[in-house]
Amino acid sequence: MTNSAKVWIAYWTVIVTSIVSTALLVNPASAKSTAYSAPQTIYEDPAKPGLPQTDMAIVKGATAIVITDPQIDFLSPDGVTWGVVGESVTEHGTVENLGKLMKAAKENDMPLFISPHHYYPTDHGWKFEGPLEKLMHTIGMFDRKGPYTLEKFDGSGSDFMPEYKKYILDGKTVITSPHKVYGPQQNDLVLQLRKRGISKVILAGMSANLCTQAHLYELLEQGFEVAVVRDATAAAKLAEGDGYLAALVNFRFVANGLWTTDEAVALVEHAK
Repeated sequence: MTNSAKVWIAYWTVIVTSIVSTALLVNPASAKSTAYSAPQTIYEDPAKPGLPQTDMAIVKGATAIVITDPQIDFLSPDGVTWGVVGESVTEHGTVENLGKLMKAAKENDMPLFISPHHYYPTDHGWKFEGPLEKLMHTIGMFDRKGPYTLEKFDGSGSDFMPEYKKYILDGKTVITSPHKVYGPQQNDLVLQLRKRGISKVILAGMSANLCTQAHLYELLEQGFEVAVVRDATAAAKLAEGDGYLAALVNFRFVANGLWTTDEAVALVEHAK
């Protein structure tokens, strides 16, 4: 082979290599490498956590299950938010898992608290809202006719999921006054927990990065020990991001424990 031919081969090798490299940079998905194995799911915990690992021990008489917003508008295909939360609810088995937690509470004499979200007509007179608040008011989420009437409440989006009513409406479950934004600062959840000598909370419900996360933060600030049940919650998936993933990161950062439903149920069943 002549020197001239070798030069041309070398030249075109450089050009082709450059084109392929550029293409892979522009479209990383086109690069297939066996050097790394992708996690099974984006929700998988890190193999080597960077933070100290903690956990919460359940003490019978001092521990309660708290569930936020187990309502139709969040958890049913008939709810006004199903178009954005339905995928996450289905993916994590949230409806079934919340039912398992409530059942475990009743079968093992563990206090059950429900912190619901209700809006009355006067709440629509607010002069400013955040993006999610504005959306909720616009779509009529959690709307009720008023604080002293149940007119058209049964089966509405503000009502509890039908399969939970046997647990929630048994006369023993504590249903707090409604929270209005995300956290329990404006309702009586903390008072009701304190009055029953509760210092440890197993937390679940809807939705992960909003009310559930806000309840977690406030309960921690109030001195409670809190474990979150990771698959008994879910969140919206929007152009702005995956709310469940955002919450899961924060749960890992601050919760005293982070359990699956099966783990939580087993711990409740064997609590001393």
